[in-house]
Amino acid sequence: MRHHIHAAAIAHLLRPIGAGILAAATLAAPVQAQNDKMVPIPTPAQPGAITLDTGKLPGATAPEAWHSQYGSVFTRNVTVATLTPFLPDPARATGAAVIVAPGGGFRTLSMENEGWDVARALAAKGVAAFVLKYRLNPTPADMPGFERSMAEIFAPGARPPRPRADAMAAGLAPQIADARAAFALVRKRAAEWHVDADRIGMIGFSAGAMLTMATTLTGGDARPAFIGNIYGPLTAVTVPADAPPMFVALAADDPFFANNGFGLIDSWRTAKRPVEFHLFEQGGHGFGMYPKPTTSTGWFEELTRWLDMHGLLKRRG
Repeated sequence: MRHHIHAAAIAHLLRPIGAGILAAATLAAPVQAQNDKMVPIPTPAQPGAITLDTGKLPGATAPEAWHSQYGSVFTRNVTVATLTPFLPDPARATGAAVIVAPGGGFRTLSMENEGWDVARALAAKGVAAFVLKYRLNPTPADMPGFERSMAEIFAPGARPPRPRADAMAAGLAPQIADARAAFALVRKRAAEWHVDADRIGMIGFSAGAMLTMATTLTGGDARPAFIGNIYGPLTAVTVPADAPPMFVALAADDPFFANNGFGLIDSWRTAKRPVEFHLFEQGGHGFGMYPKPTTSTGWFEELTRWLDMHGLLKRRG
Protein backbone atom coordinates (compact mmCIF):
# COMPACT_ATOMS: atom_id res chain seq x y z
CA MET A 1 0.00 0.00 0.00
CA ARG A 2 1.37 3.40 -0.95
CA HIS A 3 1.47 5.78 2.01
CA HIS A 4 0.85 9.49 1.64
CA ILE A 5 2.50 11.63 4.31
CA HIS A 6 1.51 15.28 4.52
CA ALA A 7 4.62 17.37 5.21
CA ALA A 8 2.82 19.74 7.55
CA ALA A 9 1.83 16.81 9.77
CA ILE A 10 5.32 15.36 10.08
CA ALA A 11 8.35 16.18 12.14
CA HIS A 12 10.18 12.99 12.85
CA LEU A 13 13.46 14.40 11.76
CA LEU A 14 15.72 15.68 14.47
CA ARG A 15 15.87 19.38 15.18
CA PRO A 16 17.86 21.38 17.78
CA ILE A 17 16.16 21.91 21.13
CA GLY A 18 17.63 24.13 23.81
CA ALA A 19 21.41 24.38 24.06
CA GLY A 20 22.36 22.34 21.01
CA ILE A 21 20.55 19.23 22.17
CA LEU A 22 18.77 17.26 19.48
CA ALA A 23 15.34 15.75 19.87
CA ALA A 24 13.13 13.82 17.50
CA ALA A 25 10.00 15.30 16.08
CA THR A 26 7.06 13.13 15.20
CA LEU A 27 4.35 12.41 12.69
CA ALA A 28 1.09 12.42 14.61
CA ALA A 29 -1.28 11.58 11.77
CA PRO A 30 -2.28 8.38 10.00
CA VAL A 31 -0.47 7.59 6.78
CA GLN A 32 -3.43 7.87 4.45
CA ALA A 33 -4.20 10.35 1.69
CA GLN A 34 -7.38 11.88 3.01
CA ASN A 35 -8.40 14.79 5.20
CA ASP A 36 -4.77 15.87 5.26
CA LYS A 37 -5.41 19.63 5.12
CA MET A 38 -4.84 21.47 8.37
CA VAL A 39 -7.95 23.50 9.25
CA PRO A 40 -7.86 25.89 12.22
CA ILE A 41 -10.63 25.25 14.75
CA PRO A 42 -11.77 27.00 17.93
CA THR A 43 -10.26 25.72 21.16
CA PRO A 44 -12.44 22.72 22.08
CA ALA A 45 -13.94 22.17 25.50
CA GLN A 46 -11.57 20.22 27.71
CA PRO A 47 -13.77 19.26 30.67
CA GLY A 48 -11.84 18.21 33.72
CA ALA A 49 -8.46 19.51 32.50
CA ILE A 50 -6.26 20.43 35.45
CA THR A 51 -3.49 23.00 35.09
CA LEU A 52 -0.16 21.63 36.25
CA ASP A 53 2.14 23.71 38.44
CA THR A 54 5.07 23.88 36.01
CA GLY A 55 4.26 27.44 34.92
CA LYS A 56 4.33 29.05 31.50
CA LEU A 57 6.94 28.04 28.96
CA PRO A 58 9.72 30.67 29.17
CA GLY A 59 9.94 32.98 26.17
CA ALA A 60 6.76 31.74 24.51
CA THR A 61 4.68 34.43 22.81
CA ALA A 62 2.33 32.68 20.34
CA PRO A 63 -1.05 31.65 21.79
CA GLU A 64 -2.17 28.04 21.99
CA ALA A 65 -3.91 27.05 18.74
CA TRP A 66 -5.93 24.06 17.57
CA HIS A 67 -6.58 22.51 14.18
CA SER A 68 -8.22 19.49 12.61
CA GLN A 69 -6.52 17.08 10.24
CA TYR A 70 -7.15 13.48 9.19
CA GLY A 71 -10.54 13.74 10.89
CA SER A 72 -8.82 14.29 14.23
CA VAL A 73 -7.87 17.15 16.57
CA PHE A 74 -4.41 18.63 17.22
CA THR A 75 -3.01 21.48 19.29
CA ARG A 76 0.24 23.46 19.15
CA ASN A 77 2.00 26.30 20.94
CA VAL A 78 1.06 24.77 24.28
CA THR A 79 2.65 27.03 26.89
CA VAL A 80 0.85 25.78 30.02
CA ALA A 81 0.62 22.06 30.72
CA THR A 82 -2.60 20.34 31.75
CA LEU A 83 -3.67 16.87 32.82
CA THR A 84 -7.13 15.54 31.97
CA PRO A 85 -8.47 12.55 33.95
CA PHE A 86 -10.54 9.82 32.31
CA LEU A 87 -11.71 7.73 35.24
CA PRO A 88 -13.30 4.28 34.96
CA ASP A 89 -16.60 3.29 36.48
CA PRO A 90 -15.75 2.70 40.16
CA ALA A 91 -17.32 -0.74 39.87
CA ARG A 92 -14.69 -1.65 37.23
CA ALA A 93 -11.72 0.33 38.52
CA THR A 94 -8.65 -1.86 38.99
CA GLY A 95 -6.52 0.75 40.75
CA ALA A 96 -4.02 0.86 37.88
CA ALA A 97 -3.45 4.20 36.16
CA VAL A 98 -1.67 5.48 33.06
CA ILE A 99 -0.29 8.88 32.08
CA VAL A 100 -0.93 9.20 28.32
CA ALA A 101 1.55 11.31 26.31
CA PRO A 102 0.43 12.10 22.75
CA GLY A 103 2.97 12.62 19.97
CA GLY A 104 3.59 15.52 17.63
CA GLY A 105 7.29 16.25 17.36
CA PHE A 106 7.29 18.53 20.40
CA ARG A 107 5.62 21.07 18.09
CA THR A 108 2.06 19.76 18.03
CA LEU A 109 0.02 17.18 19.95
CA SER A 110 -2.34 14.58 18.51
CA MET A 111 -4.81 15.13 21.32
CA GLU A 112 -7.63 12.96 20.00
CA ASN A 113 -6.05 9.97 18.25
CA GLU A 114 -3.17 9.55 20.70
CA GLY A 115 -4.73 11.12 23.76
CA TRP A 116 -8.42 11.24 24.51
CA ASP A 117 -9.35 8.14 22.47
CA VAL A 118 -6.59 6.12 24.15
CA ALA A 119 -7.66 7.31 27.58
CA ARG A 120 -11.30 6.41 26.98
CA ALA A 121 -10.30 2.93 25.84
CA LEU A 122 -8.15 2.41 28.95
CA ALA A 123 -10.92 3.66 31.24
CA ALA A 124 -13.30 1.16 29.63
CA LYS A 125 -10.87 -1.56 30.78
CA GLY A 126 -10.94 -0.27 34.36
CA VAL A 127 -7.67 1.68 34.15
CA ALA A 128 -7.65 5.33 35.18
CA ALA A 129 -6.08 7.36 32.36
CA PHE A 130 -4.70 10.88 32.41
CA VAL A 131 -3.95 12.74 29.17
CA LEU A 132 -0.88 14.94 29.49
CA LYS A 133 -0.96 18.08 27.35
CA TYR A 134 2.69 18.97 27.79
CA ARG A 135 4.42 22.20 26.80
CA LEU A 136 5.73 22.42 23.24
CA ASN A 137 8.43 24.14 21.26
CA PRO A 138 7.04 27.40 19.80
CA THR A 139 5.85 27.50 16.20
CA PRO A 140 4.64 30.44 14.04
CA ALA A 141 1.26 31.69 15.16
CA ASP A 142 -0.24 31.69 11.64
CA MET A 143 -1.08 28.41 9.93
CA PRO A 144 0.86 29.11 6.69
CA GLY A 145 3.92 29.96 8.77
CA PHE A 146 3.50 26.80 10.79
CA GLU A 147 3.21 24.70 7.62
CA ARG A 148 6.32 26.34 6.16
CA SER A 149 8.29 25.73 9.35
CA MET A 150 7.39 22.06 9.27
CA ALA A 151 8.23 21.77 5.57
CA GLU A 152 11.69 23.18 6.23
CA ILE A 153 12.46 20.13 8.31
CA PHE A 154 12.33 18.13 5.07
CA ALA A 155 14.79 20.32 3.22
CA PRO A 156 17.80 18.43 1.78
CA GLY A 157 20.46 17.86 4.40
CA ALA A 158 18.12 18.68 7.30
CA ARG A 159 18.64 15.32 9.02
CA PRO A 160 21.32 15.55 11.70
CA PRO A 161 22.36 12.23 13.28
CA ARG A 162 20.16 10.85 16.02
CA PRO A 163 21.61 10.84 19.54
CA ARG A 164 21.13 8.01 21.98
CA ALA A 165 17.70 8.08 23.59
CA ASP A 166 19.13 8.43 27.09
CA ALA A 167 21.16 11.47 25.99
CA MET A 168 18.06 13.40 24.93
CA ALA A 169 16.69 14.10 28.40
CA ALA A 170 18.72 17.29 28.80
CA GLY A 171 16.86 18.79 25.83
CA LEU A 172 13.42 17.89 27.16
CA ALA A 173 13.52 19.66 30.52
CA PRO A 174 10.10 21.39 30.26
CA GLN A 175 8.38 18.24 29.05
CA ILE A 176 9.99 16.04 31.71
CA ALA A 177 8.96 18.59 34.35
CA ASP A 178 5.38 18.34 33.07
CA ALA A 179 5.49 14.53 33.24
CA ARG A 180 6.84 14.62 36.78
CA ALA A 181 4.14 17.09 37.81
CA ALA A 182 1.53 14.76 36.31
CA PHE A 183 2.80 11.82 38.36
CA ALA A 184 2.90 13.97 41.49
CA LEU A 185 -0.69 15.11 40.97
CA VAL A 186 -2.03 11.59 40.39
CA ARG A 187 -0.23 10.32 43.50
CA LYS A 188 -1.50 13.25 45.56
CA ARG A 189 -5.10 12.54 44.55
CA ALA A 190 -4.75 8.76 44.35
CA ALA A 191 -7.35 8.08 47.05
CA GLU A 192 -9.85 10.43 45.43
CA TRP A 193 -9.34 8.84 42.02
CA HIS A 194 -9.19 5.24 43.35
CA VAL A 195 -5.64 4.79 42.08
CA ASP A 196 -2.89 2.63 43.57
CA ALA A 197 0.05 5.01 43.90
CA ASP A 198 2.52 2.23 43.08
CA ARG A 199 0.67 1.13 39.91
CA ILE A 200 0.91 4.28 37.81
CA GLY A 201 2.39 3.72 34.36
CA MET A 202 2.98 5.86 31.29
CA ILE A 203 2.35 5.31 27.60
CA GLY A 204 3.63 7.56 24.84
CA PHE A 205 3.31 7.84 21.09
CA SER A 206 6.32 8.83 18.96
CA ALA A 207 7.57 12.07 20.60
CA GLY A 208 5.37 11.09 23.55
CA ALA A 209 7.23 7.75 23.60
CA MET A 210 10.47 9.72 23.78
CA LEU A 211 9.08 11.65 26.73
CA THR A 212 7.99 8.40 28.35
CA MET A 213 11.47 6.96 27.94
CA ALA A 214 13.17 10.14 29.22
CA THR A 215 10.87 10.18 32.25
CA THR A 216 11.71 6.54 32.94
CA LEU A 217 15.46 6.97 32.57
CA THR A 218 15.75 10.12 34.68
CA GLY A 219 14.41 8.20 37.66
CA GLY A 220 13.09 9.77 40.81
CA ASP A 221 9.55 9.75 42.13
CA ALA A 222 8.12 10.04 38.62
CA ARG A 223 9.50 6.72 37.39
CA PRO A 224 6.54 4.80 35.92
CA ALA A 225 5.58 1.37 37.25
CA PHE A 226 5.20 0.18 33.62
CA ILE A 227 5.57 1.84 30.24
CA GLY A 228 4.29 1.69 26.68
CA ASN A 229 6.43 2.84 23.74
CA ILE A 230 4.21 3.15 20.67
CA TYR A 231 6.14 3.84 17.45
CA GLY A 232 8.92 5.67 19.25
CA PRO A 233 12.65 5.41 18.50
CA LEU A 234 14.25 2.11 19.45
CA THR A 235 17.82 3.25 19.97
CA ALA A 236 19.85 1.57 22.72
CA VAL A 237 19.80 2.99 26.24
CA THR A 238 21.44 2.36 29.58
CA VAL A 239 18.76 0.46 31.47
CA PRO A 240 18.32 1.04 35.21
CA ALA A 241 18.44 -2.07 37.38
CA ASP A 242 14.83 -1.47 38.40
CA ALA A 243 13.54 -0.52 34.95
CA PRO A 244 9.79 -1.11 34.61
CA PRO A 245 8.13 -3.67 32.33
CA MET A 246 7.89 -2.24 28.82
CA PHE A 247 5.43 -2.79 25.96
CA VAL A 248 6.58 -1.74 22.47
CA ALA A 249 4.62 -1.54 19.22
CA LEU A 250 6.04 -0.51 15.85
CA ALA A 251 5.16 -1.07 12.20
CA ALA A 252 7.81 -2.58 9.94
CA ASP A 253 6.98 0.06 7.32
CA ASP A 254 7.33 2.97 9.75
CA PRO A 255 9.24 5.53 7.65
CA PHE A 256 11.17 6.88 10.63
CA PHE A 257 12.01 4.21 13.19
CA ALA A 258 11.69 0.83 11.48
CA ASN A 259 15.16 0.78 9.93
CA ASN A 260 17.42 1.75 12.81
CA GLY A 261 17.64 -1.57 14.60
CA PHE A 262 16.06 -2.63 17.87
CA GLY A 263 18.66 -1.48 20.37
CA LEU A 264 16.04 -0.52 22.95
CA ILE A 265 14.63 -4.03 22.98
CA ASP A 266 18.11 -5.52 23.22
CA SER A 267 18.96 -3.14 26.08
CA TRP A 268 15.94 -4.23 28.10
CA ARG A 269 16.61 -7.92 27.45
CA THR A 270 20.30 -7.64 28.30
CA ALA A 271 19.31 -6.00 31.59
CA LYS A 272 16.90 -8.90 32.15
CA ARG A 273 13.93 -6.57 32.47
CA PRO A 274 10.47 -7.52 31.14
CA VAL A 275 9.77 -6.39 27.59
CA GLU A 276 7.16 -7.27 24.98
CA PHE A 277 7.73 -6.18 21.38
CA HIS A 278 5.17 -6.20 18.55
CA LEU A 279 6.52 -5.50 15.05
CA PHE A 280 3.53 -5.23 12.73
CA GLU A 281 4.08 -5.84 9.02
CA GLN A 282 2.16 -2.71 8.02
CA GLY A 283 0.78 0.38 9.70
CA GLY A 284 3.14 3.20 8.87
CA HIS A 285 3.61 5.86 11.51
CA GLY A 286 1.03 7.51 13.73
CA PHE A 287 -1.65 4.83 13.50
CA GLY A 288 -2.76 5.33 17.11
CA MET A 289 -6.44 4.58 17.56
CA TYR A 290 -7.33 5.14 13.90
CA PRO A 291 -9.05 2.07 12.39
CA LYS A 292 -6.89 0.77 9.53
CA PRO A 293 -6.96 -2.39 7.40
CA THR A 294 -3.65 -3.51 8.92
CA THR A 295 -2.80 -5.66 11.92
CA SER A 296 -1.31 -2.58 13.61
CA THR A 297 -4.89 -1.68 14.52
CA GLY A 298 -4.74 -4.54 17.03
CA TRP A 299 -1.96 -2.96 19.11
CA PHE A 300 -4.40 -1.81 21.79
CA GLU A 301 -5.85 -5.30 22.23
CA GLU A 302 -2.30 -6.64 22.60
CA LEU A 303 -1.55 -3.93 25.15
CA THR A 304 -4.68 -4.92 27.05
CA ARG A 305 -3.57 -8.57 27.17
CA TRP A 306 -0.13 -7.46 28.36
CA LEU A 307 -1.62 -5.30 31.12
CA ASP A 308 -3.79 -8.23 32.17
CA MET A 309 -0.78 -10.58 32.19
CA HIS A 310 0.92 -8.20 34.61
CA GLY A 311 -2.12 -8.13 36.87
CA LEU A 312 -3.01 -4.52 36.03
CA LEU A 313 -6.57 -5.28 35.01
CA LYS A 314 -7.34 -6.94 38.32
CA ARG A 315 -8.25 -5.33 41.61
CA ARG A 316 -5.84 -5.90 44.43
CA GLY A 317 -7.23 -7.88 47.32
